[in-house]
Amino acid sequence: MKLSENILMAAKNLKNNKVRSLLTMLGVIIGVAAVIVMVSLGEGAKKQITDSISAMGSNLLIVNAGRGGMRGGGHATSEPLTNKIIEVITKGSSHIERIAPRLQKSKLVKYGEISLRTRIVGCTTSFPAVRNYQIAQGDFFSEADLSGRRRVAVIGAYIAEELYSGANPVGLELKIGKMRLKVIGVLAEKGQSNFGNSDDLVLIPLTTAQRRLFGTTTLSDISVQVSRAEAMEQVNRELEEALLAELQDETKFRVRNQAELLSTVEGTTQTFTFLLAGIAAVSLLVGGIGIMNIMLVSVTERIREIGIRKAIGAGQEEILGLFLLEAIMLSLAGGIIGVILGCLVAKLVASFSGLMTVLTMPSIVLSFLFSVMIGLFFGVYPAYKAAGLDPIEALRHE
Repeated sequence: MKLSENILMAAKNLKNNKVRSLLTMLGVIIGVAAVIVMVSLGEGAKKQITDSISAMGSNLLIVNAGRGGMRGGGHATSEPLTNKIIEVITKGSSHIERIAPRLQKSKLVKYGEISLRTRIVGCTTSFPAVRNYQIAQGDFFSEADLSGRRRVAVIGAYIAEELYSGANPVGLELKIGKMRLKVIGVLAEKGQSNFGNSDDLVLIPLTTAQRRLFGTTTLSDISVQVSRAEAMEQVNRELEEALLAELQDETKFRVRNQAELLSTVEGTTQTFTFLLAGIAAVSLLVGGIGIMNIMLVSVTERIREIGIRKAIGAGQEEILGLFLLEAIMLSLAGGIIGVILGCLVAKLVASFSGLMTVLTMPSIVLSFLFSVMIGLFFGVYPAYKAAGLDPIEALRHE
């Protein structure tokens, strides 16, 4: 019997048992759809986090305070960064393009009768360029504002909307505690990220934050923008050497490499994606077992038919091929429907839940091929059982 005839015969047998065929495919459909949805969620989480890190700025090294020595109760204490560290970093490498020191604390801001708690960020004029912020209205503060410790502020888009109800806030005042500051600019909207709302902040000159508002010379962190991506490792090493020479203790500081952070996040989310895909793939195996069970039932129901086929000259290979084709066609149809359903569900999840989903061709192709292999693997035993039947015993079967 030709392959084309076997395919037509297998399709006819499946068509004659529509409901049973559909129920058999259900496990494969759910399995393929689940794999696609889970992988798309994992890839979406990966893209969301990497986009958030990239939005912080390009070619960044971030210097944080490290964990210092042991104090009183045996707890490690953080040694704060000071303004002197800025000079050390500036002289630390020739490949540094910009430096953006930052002092950040949470405070209540007020305009009229409206108040809310937000991040107050004391920074220098290089902060927008280093952290990828653009000005939507007004201007950013100048070096004169910085040296004069002026009471000026640049606010995020969220603060502008919440405090000023969409009105242009440039030229108006806001209060931080008892201090009044003049709003001179509004940042362009960046949106929500995994690290919080990028628009929920108020920027003021670093000198104003340190001397007038918080009364300190410490810093929260220092962002260092490297001139070339290729020089990141070199600058990282040079900064660590310069800071160690100044502070005499490697536990007092920590230099974080943005590229390393991205690599770590990508590795973690990739593992998470594989885990989700593995859990979803279990349902594919269940679907394969369902195919094997139904095929065994089909063999039992068609024993007499198999006997007749063998009696008129059909060989073991033809019987084997016929039943194997039925199993593959079941998984093939289930795989196609599962791919369509998985892509649709992934889109619906993104639309209604707010979670980011990313459909990738490799995950779709692999899940589909895996479903076909499942049909082939679990269809082999019933097919061999059918092919191995004795024709005389099969003809006697009632």
